[in-house]
Amino acid sequence: MRKAGILLPIFSLPGKYGIGCFSEMTYKFIDFLKEAGQKYWQILPLGPTGYGDSPYQTFCSFAGNPYFISLEQLIKEKLLTKKEVEEVYGKGNASENEKVDYEFLYNTRFALLKKAYEKAEKTGKLEDKVYKKFVKENEYWINDYGLFMAIKNEMNGICFTQWPKDLRVRNEKALAEAEKRLEYEKNFYIFIQYKFYEQWDLVKDYANENGIEIIGDLPIYVAPDSADVWAHPELFQLDKNAIPKRVAGCPPDGFTPLGQLWGNPLYDWDYHEKTDYDWWTRRLDKCRTLYDIVRIDHFRGFEAYYSVPGGDKDATRGKWVKGPGMKLFSRLKEKLGDIKIVAEDLGFTTDSLREFVKESGFPNMKVLEFAFYENEDGSESEFMPFNHYSNCVVYTGTHDNETLVGWLQNADEKTYGKVLNYLGLGELKKSDGNLKKIAQMLIRVAQNSVADYCIIPLQDYIYLGNEARINAPSTLGDNWVWRVNKKMIGKKIAKRIYKVTKTYGRV
Repeated sequence: MRKAGILLPIFSLPGKYGIGCFSEMTYKFIDFLKEAGQKYWQILPLGPTGYGDSPYQTFCSFAGNPYFISLEQLIKEKLLTKKEVEEVYGKGNASENEKVDYEFLYNTRFALLKKAYEKAEKTGKLEDKVYKKFVKENEYWINDYGLFMAIKNEMNGICFTQWPKDLRVRNEKALAEAEKRLEYEKNFYIFIQYKFYEQWDLVKDYANENGIEIIGDLPIYVAPDSADVWAHPELFQLDKNAIPKRVAGCPPDGFTPLGQLWGNPLYDWDYHEKTDYDWWTRRLDKCRTLYDIVRIDHFRGFEAYYSVPGGDKDATRGKWVKGPGMKLFSRLKEKLGDIKIVAEDLGFTTDSLREFVKESGFPNMKVLEFAFYENEDGSESEFMPFNHYSNCVVYTGTHDNETLVGWLQNADEKTYGKVLNYLGLGELKKSDGNLKKIAQMLIRVAQNSVADYCIIPLQDYIYLGNEARINAPSTLGDNWVWRVNKKMIGKKIAKRIYKVTKTYGRV
């Protein structure tokens, strides 16, 4: 049962055309994982990015990110020409940037995808049985998503809560007029979802054929500006104008005196229960086709969630409200059968949350970067390796953490000293060589844990600093942009990762 994997988002893959995607490099990375003795690839959510370019704030919880569609594959299918692509991104490796430039992608990628759509339309590919079957199987979300995006473009990208009232509240006549007026644009967005799923299915099949399982994320909340909220306002705590009455967040603490105001609309759990959790059934069912293992982000929100009045400027007036708990997951299991789930239970922890996670039977998360901070009562952290158990997933850090080397570099004297003491290293100054040595040993600690699952971010294996950090929560700017250089993931590092993985019985 002991297995290991690597965390690397799709956008962080190397390759041409400005962002990691389902190109040849994806298949090469799967080959790298296999060579390194890994059994899991954790990739984060696959949805279309919205505000702040975050994959956790998507325009639709069922849709895929158009940026991940391989232009190289569209060239092979003669839906684009190499010249058309190179006119935008240059020749050779000119577009193998170190970081993702989302503004540039936004301004260039959709025009190219539209050319591919027009060619597909002209050559009769949209009349294909496979295409029509895809649209039919996904009709419960795809038409709403296509129309949502078409109207959004017509409105210059503004949030749907600022649309004219008839469109915002889905007046039947206004929707029919929009459908007619924006038919081309709506069908374009449906087409690119078809290409996304077509290409991703091939990637996932290749991974599975090579013994690699995909771990992907299901964010608990949906974005306030999304097709989900617009098309199904009854699922959320909204007023008659589709404005959230209550929103998600976190309570104030020693680090954030005003709390965290996330702004996501909260679910109307009474309504979900009345509908036998139909929307959640569809959502989880879709996730299990995308991923082999579903990591549910902010799992604690099902046990109890922090509810803040809509319109508040901070989270100080929030309150804890009981969630659906095991009632939801018991029903989902009855309807869908067993699904492999990882419960992300990081952050504010209570005895009732611990009991909820235990009752669910899902493995939860242990992050080594959190292990060396004492609890308020002076006791050792539950993330310490001697507090691990088999049914959990050990990480050195997650996409929200500093890299191991970056964390060690920035650790205060007490924490750094505790790490050295735990590893039996005496006193070591914070030189590059020493930080690399300590990071190596912490990876070994993770691999040696009794946890059944061990996931290490790729950056930690190649000893990169915070220049390679994926996300710094509660900040905007330099997040979700890091990409690995393909020279960093060759045979030499695969051999090194294989060796440490095998040493601790995970191959």
